[in-house]
Amino acid sequence: MQVRFHSTVEEIDPSSWDRLVRDNNPFLKHAFHAALERHGCVGRQYGWQPNPIVLYQNGRVVGFSPLYIKTNSYGEFVFDHAWADAYRRSGLNYYPKLIAAVPYTPATGERLLIDPQIDRAQATRTLVEATLERAREKQFSSMHWLFTTREEGEELLSLGIPERLGVQFHWYNRGYGDFEDFLAQLTAKRRKNIRRERRKVAEQQFHFRLLHGSEVTAAEWQRFAEFYAKTFEERFSLPTLNYGFFAEIGRTLGDQVILILAYLENSCVAGALLYRSDSVLYGRHWGGISDFDSLHFETCYYQGIEYAIAQKLQRFEPGAQGEHKIWRGFLPTLTRSYHWIADRRFRAAIDDFLLRETPAIQNYYAELAENSPYRVDI
Repeated sequence: MQVRFHSTVEEIDPSSWDRLVRDNNPFLKHAFHAALERHGCVGRQYGWQPNPIVLYQNGRVVGFSPLYIKTNSYGEFVFDHAWADAYRRSGLNYYPKLIAAVPYTPATGERLLIDPQIDRAQATRTLVEATLERAREKQFSSMHWLFTTREEGEELLSLGIPERLGVQFHWYNRGYGDFEDFLAQLTAKRRKNIRRERRKVAEQQFHFRLLHGSEVTAAEWQRFAEFYAKTFEERFSLPTLNYGFFAEIGRTLGDQVILILAYLENSCVAGALLYRSDSVLYGRHWGGISDFDSLHFETCYYQGIEYAIAQKLQRFEPGAQGEHKIWRGFLPTLTRSYHWIADRRFRAAIDDFLLRETPAIQNYYAELAENSPYRVDI
């Protein structure tokens, strides 16, 4: 086996890359990362410099990791600002660092994609050791695998890479026939709350259009891009995605892209962008011209749940954070990331931090789980 680090995904054959993606995960597709690069959504200006590692066997792609060189922690959703500050106060540089992740996307997925026909343990070790050697060679402070699968986490732990837990809120399909079937399994209080929110939206006379990527017009993508930028700017954040990116992934990913548009009469006033794999629905971005009562919940959550039920998807990941999602049928779910620190002193300090943080996260998760919105008999 040989490994090679690339400076762009454009150097890698798309079909060779995509054949290793399981469950048709849209965020791991070559087209997704290529669109980010082509439309300037990643690069030095945003602190996301592509550096994918590819594993070859007899010239054939048999594994890869979506690596990025980071000069900040923006768009990662695993917050290590305190670590960076500790480095700064010690007179050391935390940036640049190396990460295996999908830019601006806190969605669980594989970070070590390996051909099932080769020895996975050997390939995993080869990819990880080559990645760490790269980090040492380039004098990066650290290497991070973010939002990995549980199986990959066990592999990284076996290689001595410490684990960091987080909590998100996911919806799980229990074989529901329709939205009412889902509501029937909630407690009376939560069921009434959802019906009240949906009723408020109906009373304001909103109507919705659900479009797949290939059905969205240029004007509709432009409108959504404006919503997206407005949302980020209102939060004093940086809108890194743009019309060109949205239009391209709509064309290249097709039915894996879902755009839900909300209308008042003939005017489009809000929208939500979602993606899907073969088994999972992912909520990613939202925006609108104003704050309408309960419109966010309907557009981002309830329309998505209806779609997941109709398509028989197993899970709906609506994005990071948000305890309010529990009231709307989402359950606390542990996420996993893994962190290698080059400096021995800081490695020991961060290991100690994780020993104290992990029980706190587990307790937080357990407390949230006790507030399940589902009936006790379910």
